[in-house]
Amino acid sequence: MERDPNQTERSSGILLHISSLPSPYGIGSFGEAARRWVDFLAEAKQSYWQILPLSPGGLGNSPYSSCSAFAGNPYFIDLDILCEEGLLKRAEYANINWGRSESRVDYCAIFRHRERILRKAFARFKDEAALDDFAAQNPWLEHYSQYLAIKDAHSQQAWIQWDEPLRLRQPDAISEMKTRLANDIRYYTFVQYQFKRQWLALREYANAKKVEIIGDIPIYVSSDSADVWANRDLFLLNAAGFPTEVSGCPPDPYSSDGQLWGNPLYDWKKMAKTDYAWWMYRLRYSFELYDVLRIDHFRGLESYYAIPYGAPTAAVGKWKRGPGKGFIKTIRRALPNARIIAEDLGYLTPKVRELLAYSGYPGMKLVQFAFDSRVTGEYRPFTYGAHSVVYPGTHDNETIKGWCNTASRGSVRKAMDYIGIRSESDLPLAMLRLTLQTAANLSVIPMQDWLQLGSGARMNIPSTIGGLNWRWRLREGALTERLAASIARVTSIYGRIPGEESVTDELDALNNNNNIVVEALQKE
Repeated sequence: MERDPNQTERSSGILLHISSLPSPYGIGSFGEAARRWVDFLAEAKQSYWQILPLSPGGLGNSPYSSCSAFAGNPYFIDLDILCEEGLLKRAEYANINWGRSESRVDYCAIFRHRERILRKAFARFKDEAALDDFAAQNPWLEHYSQYLAIKDAHSQQAWIQWDEPLRLRQPDAISEMKTRLANDIRYYTFVQYQFKRQWLALREYANAKKVEIIGDIPIYVSSDSADVWANRDLFLLNAAGFPTEVSGCPPDPYSSDGQLWGNPLYDWKKMAKTDYAWWMYRLRYSFELYDVLRIDHFRGLESYYAIPYGAPTAAVGKWKRGPGKGFIKTIRRALPNARIIAEDLGYLTPKVRELLAYSGYPGMKLVQFAFDSRVTGEYRPFTYGAHSVVYPGTHDNETIKGWCNTASRGSVRKAMDYIGIRSESDLPLAMLRLTLQTAANLSVIPMQDWLQLGSGARMNIPSTIGGLNWRWRLREGALTERLAASIARVTSIYGRIPGEESVTDELDALNNNNNIVVEALQKE
């Protein structure tokens, strides 16, 4: 099975993160609910399942601010699978209060209980050879497991606050630490072993159903991460280990202060001398996990926004040259068959467009942007080329219904005039259909939009922490056969079922289908 968003076949997918899957244990996991979700995608004739980064959540539980560019989130390990394998007893986890709402992740409850339960499973695990083999096959794991074990011993202090011998990875200090914290280091190896085992089994299940996985990697890593601690020379840091400049975005129509992400910046010149070895390893590893990969903030490869460390906002930053075409050439040599989507949203210059064209990767188009007076006309749907991926919005945007309820009246009227409808109540579904209608080879729609949910189901508001960010969950029972059939019908009408001709003579069925979608989902 080799579908490719770079090719001409029309297809579609749904965006839903693992955390948003239903489960009785507070957060989505790789268990039975995930397989039911894959079954739903297959029934709905979807070719792709797009997820957010699988990495452990960082500041504000964001998967884009993780302590590792390689590790997986231990919260996604399915407890029932561990129970079936004899590593847990159901009574040890089934009656815990995992949160007050099945529609929201309660990260505090999960933080209180999840590690304690996983450590019980670790205590019963006896296959030491399997862990040894896993560690040998995943070289990144050594530093990651050490890093977390040291953080535990230092009350979760950032590595920059550790005593100098450990902070600077002096050999004697590392050797002593490995002996003293051996059990904790082994525990974190076990956790990643279980994570990868379960995830790869789920991916195999999805592929067998002809559903491929679109993964997502952030361009940057967190300052307090195993990656920076173990590879200080690859980042722009001072002698003490603090960043000299950090990442972000300049002010734009959405944010007068810009976005201050705070990640340390790469020393691209030094990386170039090794043919970007760290990055190539990261990409190779990502393709062990996913079929297709979305690279976040692609424009940062052409030029990146550098903000002085300690600046209160992103308003004082400067653009600096990124690795550019040399980086893309290296990817071609190292991974000639890599299937990559470029997240090219934001401030695009002619040089960024040139790099995107040179890469050959499809870029992204957002239908919401087409009708926003603050955004240029390049997002108008009639301009979308086939070699692109279209979304109504992403995890960082309002849901379609939320946008219709919160956008300016001028923007809403502009959308209605473009589509040719008179009633605002018809606009959310009309924008969903418009997404599928476009010439873009691949269309990806967040599940919240198929469910016609409002602002309360939004996944993230950029540059904010807390609130509803990263907490939305799919309600048990929402994935009905009727809904799958209605999604499949619309997908067919717009010619997005590979190998099947478009149903061009059944346009009258579309209105009936819309009623089915509304009826099935208004209960939400």
